[in-house]
Formats: sequence, structure tokens, C-alpha cells
Amino acid sequence: MAIEVAILGATGAVGQRFIQLLENHPWFRVTEVVASERSSEKSYAEATNWVLTGSIPSDVAGLTVKSLDAPLTSPIVFSALPSTVAGEVEARLAAAGHYVCSNASTYRMADDVPILMPEVNAGHLQLIERQRSERGWKGALVTNSNCTAAPLVMAMAPLRQFQPKVLHVVSMQAISGAGYPGVASLDILDNVIPYIGGEEEKLKKEPSKMLGDYTNGKIDPLVMTVSAACNRVPVLDSHLVCVSAKFAEKPHLDDIYMAWEEFRGPDPVPGLPSAPNPPLIVMQENDRPQPRRDRDAGSGMATVIGRLRPCDVLDVQFIALAHNTIRGAAGCSILNAELMVAEGYINGITAATAESAVASA
Repeated sequence: MAIEVAILGATGAVGQRFIQLLENHPWFRVTEVVASERSSEKSYAEATNWVLTGSIPSDVAGLTVKSLDAPLTSPIVFSALPSTVAGEVEARLAAAGHYVCSNASTYRMADDVPILMPEVNAGHLQLIERQRSERGWKGALVTNSNCTAAPLVMAMAPLRQFQPKVLHVVSMQAISGAGYPGVASLDILDNVIPYIGGEEEKLKKEPSKMLGDYTNGKIDPLVMTVSAACNRVPVLDSHLVCVSAKFAEKPHLDDIYMAWEEFRGPDPVPGLPSAPNPPLIVMQENDRPQPRRDRDAGSGMATVIGRLRPCDVLDVQFIALAHNTIRGAAGCSILNAELMVAEGYINGITAATAESAVASA
């Protein structure tokens, strides 16, 4: 029997991406969909303006949409709620014994909540024990990063050995990052918008926490200075970041290439159903990566890196790209849940349960 999961904010763009990615998942099955009051009590098909390719999966289309205050039975809950409403709902569900994998920013910087990216910081899951002890929760809450931090952190994780000290980051972010219906066409067509509310602050703070070390019940952030400039560009999907980096000692370019090429993440991450192999794809062409050509690498879960070269101001420059609604949102949350199952963090559900689900699928 597959592990039952619920989707909060199921009718929105990221909620739809969850449902698309979970179709035929070997471990998980969507059994509950949750949305705002105006959608509740309707069938999912009636309540949803489906904006992704393909059709609504048939086993989800007929599900009745539940309200945000409805009790849930699924042990795993994926949250695509906006931050304005996520806080109370996610905390209530975690306290009640559910394992919430959230895309919202509400709890990311809380001392006892991991911003989890399994290849980078799987050990941060140990914060769950602190949550249970200090908050009295029966379940747990983990978050994934801001969608623009995702390619930056994935690219920098193998380079921690060189002790990064300063990062200058310029983002080019897809319009799907603004949700549906996104940015008005008269604003984004033939244009670049050089401001996205709250994004630069997140890009300055989240990577240090994600790249830090778990020690004695807390995360010691990686000490580095991050300067960020975030821009909305007329691209449908995928965020691209241009990065200049300074290290304690300037590494040779070949050493950086080797670190990227060899990076896989700790066991059991490479063997999880949603884990890309390899997680980093390094391109040698001068004009890559490109959103339209590279965003679907690794089924949208890989980070694509290119244009590594010396920097005349800092040490090195490069470009990193990731699909913002897959690696930067729904796909990462699903991978986070897979890791929690594989590591035995979820009460009553173990890796053996997951393997049994695979066998019976």
C-alpha cells in the first residue's frame, strides 16, 4: 500500500506541480487535496484551472477539496500555501502528528527548522528531535529553500572545502516564480523587472544556513557575505544565477570542476526516487546553460552549471540554473519527504514500508 500524502494549496501553480510529479510515484499516493474556502467541497477538477502540460491525473481529479481547517489523515503533507497563511496551518498539522514539507518561507529561518536540500545538508534533519522536544510536536516541519537559492546552494555545496567568503549573485528569475497568473504581460513582455519583493533578503540569508553544519542541536551557519540582485525576466520556467565568488584561498578552476563532477550527496540520497543522477551537470559550451534548453535536466531536478572562469574582482565566476517549480519547489519537497521516510523519521513509516509500496505498485 502506497504512503498517503496530502497537498495544501493544491489548486495553485505549485500545488499542481506536486500533483503532476506525484502521479505514478513509487512510494506516495495523493489522497487529500486542500485549498481555500472558495474551492472546498468541490471536486479537484471543478476547483482547479489546470495550467500545466497534460491533464489532471484521473485518481486526483475526483477528490473532494478539503478546507484549510479540515482534519487530515495522511501522514505526509506537502504545503504549497502562501506564507501569509502557511504559519498557523503548518504548525497545527505538525503538532497533530503530520510530517509537513513546506515551500513557504514562514519557518525557514527558525532555529529548529531545517531548510533541507538532501544532497547538501541531509544531517540537518536531526533538528526534528529539537522540534519535538521544544515545541511538543508529534510530527515535524521541514522546509525547502527559496527557489532562487536552490541553484546557488547546489553549486556552492561542493565548494565548501575551499571556504567561500564572499558571493555576488545576480538572478534572472522566471515569471512562474510569481505564481499564476504571474506578472502582467504588459509589465514583463519586452522588459526586465529589476526588483522582486523579499527575494534579495532570502538569497542573502538562506544559503548560509543551508550550507552550515549541524552541531549539538543547532546549525552553525557558513560564515560568508552574500550580495544579491534579483530580476524578473520573460522566461516561463527556471531561475538562472550569475555568481562571482571569493574563497579563503583561490582554488584552481580544475579543482572546482572536479568538485562539481564528483558531487553526489550522502547515502541514501542518490538512491531516492526523485534524486537526479548526477545532481550537478557541468557544461563546457560558452552559451550554456539556457533556460529553454536545460531546465528539464534530470527531470527538472538537476542543477546545470556553466561558464566557469576567473573573475577580475573576486576569484571565479559561473552560472547556475535550476527549474524553479521542480528543484526549487515541489520536486525538492518530495525528495525531502523521501529522505525522511528512508531515514525512519516518520512514525510508523520506514524504508521497508516504502520498499513494500514499490513492490505493490
